[in-house]
Amino acid sequence: MHALIVIGHHDPDSLTHALAQQIAEGLRAVGHTSEFADLASEGFDPRFGLADHAVHRRLGKPPADVLAEQARIERADTVVMVYPIYWWSLPALLKGWVERVFSNGWAFDQAADGTTTKLLHGMTAHLVGVAGADAGTFERHGYGEAMRVQIEHGIFDYCGARVSSSTLFTDSEGAAPATLLPQARQLGLTLFAGQEAAA
Repeated sequence: MHALIVIGHHDPDSLTHALAQQIAEGLRAVGHTSEFADLASEGFDPRFGLADHAVHRRLGKPPADVLAEQARIERADTVVMVYPIYWWSLPALLKGWVERVFSNGWAFDQAADGTTTKLLHGMTAHLVGVAGADAGTFERHGYGEAMRVQIEHGIFDYCGARVSSSTLFTDSEGAAPATLLPQARQLGLTLFAGQEAAA
């Protein structure tokens, strides 16, 4: 099976990139393939502009870069988003990717009467957040519920997709962030386990 690993971090030497590499290593170890969508190094423009607004209003066709991202998603059996937590949410780079790529007419269909049809039934996603704070801080402030509402429900469920797993690597700026790498590899090893069992 094939995973699209979307990396929402600008620094190729970041822990976020290292975790994404380990997920890919785990997938490879059990016979699966993966592709990186390294948004920063590829120069993806996250700004929702006039062309994107025209797509949303059904007045224009998606720009070439958006079509290319949609094609990558369509080639994959699942999407894995790996990103740092900035201001309790997705970083702007990844948020902009979602805003532009998950467009009206492709991810959902918003009719003139205001009704919305979900178009991404069958799509699965795995969320991998990288947090500087410790687990207790996130628990006290309700980040788990915030992630569920903002990302799982607000993005994927809105389009009919299903979030298969949501992982939060905490204390990434602590004494031993390298201890998180084996956990990321394990995630890759088991990423498709449920789908394989159902097949």
